[in-house]
Amino acid sequence: MVRDVMTVLCLVELDAGAPADASLRALTLARSLGDASVRAVVFADAAELHAAALADYGASDVYVIEPSALDGYAPQAWGRVLAGLASETGATAVLAAGTDRGNEVLAHLGAITGLPMAANCTIVTPDGGQTHRLVRHRWAGLLLEEAVMEAPVALFTVATDSVSPVAAEIPANIQVHVHKPELAEDDLRVRAVESPAGAGGASLATARVVVGGGRGVGGPDGFAPLEELAGLLGGVVGVSRVVTSEGWRPHRQQVGQTGTKITPELYLACGISGAIQHIAGCAGAKHIIAINTDPGAPILAHADYAIIGDLHQVIPALVSALRTR
Repeated sequence: MVRDVMTVLCLVELDAGAPADASLRALTLARSLGDASVRAVVFADAAELHAAALADYGASDVYVIEPSALDGYAPQAWGRVLAGLASETGATAVLAAGTDRGNEVLAHLGAITGLPMAANCTIVTPDGGQTHRLVRHRWAGLLLEEAVMEAPVALFTVATDSVSPVAAEIPANIQVHVHKPELAEDDLRVRAVESPAGAGGASLATARVVVGGGRGVGGPDGFAPLEELAGLLGGVVGVSRVVTSEGWRPHRQQVGQTGTKITPELYLACGISGAIQHIAGCAGAKHIIAINTDPGAPILAHADYAIIGDLHQVIPALVSALRTR
């Protein structure tokens, strides 16, 4: 196979059938890699894929792996598929969004191919031959590291809060290819299938509004007003680590260094002190409003606005005002 001047594969995750915001950011960075042919890889049903959205972000081809070939999320199998497509297309780089899934799949891809992988990159610049210059987040985004990757195929993920999703000036004429991979039984040993209860609706990583709750909520029952407020604002509920540690809410709702990094238009933090691990997850929010009884809570230093008061009084008042309007 003769290698193209620059062919970039981008793993695209879906949110309610459309490309996830984090993946659109990854496609935006992929277009910055010089005169590159950007090709998307999607694990979905071809009939339900919004290919036009991928074309708007510069993808010239999309390889679709349908459920009939690989049902559910199997990280090693997904890595194996990317390895095969990288070889078949002569790709010079493979990238994904820096989500839990994107980082896991590319880590498997690196293990399968023996290639190095760099996570949470903000800038990637080809430097001739098999060299790429990188800038990436370290220490939960507190530091930026400049590095050089030397590899025949560069593997990296894109920091979800560092690249704005920008559509291409001229949409690509996209071609859809249904790809049927050859997989070994061991590749499917670990597999997760999304339950109907977890399907649909906005995800924490892509929501435009997140209403966060911490220890100050008081317990599992205290989240009902937050759920109501999030519904009125068209958002979702997120939580701090202590909430999941206490078993009040599931880990998938955790915002933070060991949870999900969010990039909403508005993050309303209720009863959250603001430990550095939590700030690492919400620092990408455009606006932060904190509700806390403690005027010295660390999160107030990061908030655009703060309400010093009892969330059990403030939240119902907000809900009432929104319903009145």
